[in-house]
This record gives sequence, C-alpha cells and structure tokens, in this order.
Amino acid sequence: MTTRGITVLAGSLAETVDITTAAEAAGFDAAWSGEFLNRSAVVSVAAMAAATRHIGVGTAIAYAVGRSPLVLANDARFLDELSEGRLTLGLGTGTRGMMVGWHGVKDPDGPASRLEELIPLLRRLWRLHEEPVVHEGRFYSCNITPTADIEPPLRPEIPIFTAGVNPRMIEVAGRVADGLVCHPTLTDRYLADVARPAVDRGARKTGRDPGAVKLKGVIITSIHDDPAQARREAAAQIAFYVAPKAYGPVMEASGFGEEAATIQTAFRAKDHDAMVAAVSDRMLDEMAAAGPLDEVRQRVAALEKRYDHAALYSPSFTMSAERVRENTMNIIEAFSR
Repeated sequence: MTTRGITVLAGSLAETVDITTAAEAAGFDAAWSGEFLNRSAVVSVAAMAAATRHIGVGTAIAYAVGRSPLVLANDARFLDELSEGRLTLGLGTGTRGMMVGWHGVKDPDGPASRLEELIPLLRRLWRLHEEPVVHEGRFYSCNITPTADIEPPLRPEIPIFTAGVNPRMIEVAGRVADGLVCHPTLTDRYLADVARPAVDRGARKTGRDPGAVKLKGVIITSIHDDPAQARREAAAQIAFYVAPKAYGPVMEASGFGEEAATIQTAFRAKDHDAMVAAVSDRMLDEMAAAGPLDEVRQRVAALEKRYDHAALYSPSFTMSAERVRENTMNIIEAFSR
C-alpha cells in the first residue's frame, strides 16, 4: 500500500509548521520540506520535527552541495534525534547553474559521482564513534580523528533518498541510496522506460536488490470548484519545471517534446501565459491531479500507484501565498484518514 505525505515548498516557517501539524492530525504518514533561494530544508525540518510526535519528516530535497560532509552528517544526526527517529534525508544537487551560481561549486561536473562518493561517506561519519574517518576522493577530503568520546547517533542508518531526473542521476539511487525522489513531471512512460531501468542498472552495479530501493513521488495537486482554475494552477507549476532546457530530453522521452519546446521558448520570452497555455491536457493529466474534490481524489488514487510513497504538493508558480496555503490545507482535509 502506498503511504501518503504532504510536501511544503512555499510559505513561512510558521506556515510550514502549521501545515505539518495539520497533516499529522489528519493521519498523513510524512511531511517534507525542500529548499530554494529563500528556504532551508534543514531548519524547516527541525521546526517540523519539534512540533510533531508521530509523522515522518524529510528533506525533499536538501542540497548536497554547499555543505561539507561533516556538517551534513551532523545536521542529519541531530534532525533524527530531534524527531526521535522519524527523519528521511533527501538529497540532490540541483542543476549545474544552481551548483555554480548558488553554491559556489568549482567543479560541477559529475554530480552523480559526487553523490555516490558523498553518501557512503555520510554513513561512515555517523559511525565516527567507532573509528576515525579518513577519505581522499575526487570531490571530498576528510581526515577526522575524534579527540574525545563521541556518542553513537540515535540510528546508525538514517534513510537516504536521492533525487534524479536523467538516467545517470537516477542510477545513484540504485547504487547507494535507500530511495529515489521522483520529479513531479514523471510519467508512467518515463517511469517504465527510463527511471525503473536506471534504478535496476545502478543496483546491479553495486550488487544490491533493486526492489529494496523505494520510490517517492511528488504529485502536483490543485483542488478548486472551478476546474479551469485548478487546471491552470497545476499547468503553471508543470511549465515552471519544464522551462529549463535540461528537461527537453526528459519530456521527449515522455512523449511531450513539442510541448516542452513551446514552454521553453515562452520562458525565454518571459511570457508566463504562453508557458501555461503550452501544457496540453494530456500532459497535465499525466503529471498532476487538478479539479473539483471528487476528481482530484480519483486522480491521486491513480497516480500514487506508481510509488511506494506519494507526497501531495500544492502548485505555487504564479499563485498568491494565500491561495497556496488554502489549497494545501484543502489537500490535507481531502485526504485525511
């Protein structure tokens, strides 16, 4: 059975906590927070964990770049302690432009290899109480000998999920992670033709069971009595994600290359209306659940079958903060248990 969560990627820290406590009261299995130019996943999840007692909490995603391995390991260690073992650490690198422009990464090549080096290193750092950690790799260097007794972490194995869109990044989950954070624009076709085979390839290369790698999906969800408004909100979020050129091949593999090209042209022209208009009905229905309440419930039930865990997520691109909050609370109420 697919477990269900809520994803928060917009709003203040206080709103994030309010949404998480509401989701816990409604019986959701997990609440997730990502980060962006103006948002910290680590601080958000700390606040979410402190305000709740039962619901799982996770970063989806925290940037794996811009933090040293030791800082990231300790962030996760204490988030897991604060949540009493409820943390899932979701990691990603962002785009090449984000790595360079936002995080000051001097060598943005090989983001998949970077994660494959980082994740085993994090697991070693969680066992620093057992032995020193000496590591010299392509991306990271550590030479850490404890100078005092170090207590073991609450859990020696914190679940780690990695985000991936292109096949090589998806392979990372198969090689070294516990799960894959699937992109909101994933389709049945892309899952069958690209994502699952990539997870399988990665797992085989490191002698792991592909079936042990969990799939976490993010379902764009918009509930409104006016179907046109709900669909426009969801289409705007899809267009936002598809706008970078890097997503052209992904959309082509899903059968939406023509729509993606039109969206990207409109994005370069800063024409938001044209971006939204370029999202076809078929594309929207493959990637989102949007419309009146009953229709959304049916669509979510169909889409979440793809995943081991499905996190519902309000669109926010071109929407007011008030409408994002309203929609998020409507989602929680609609899917309460």
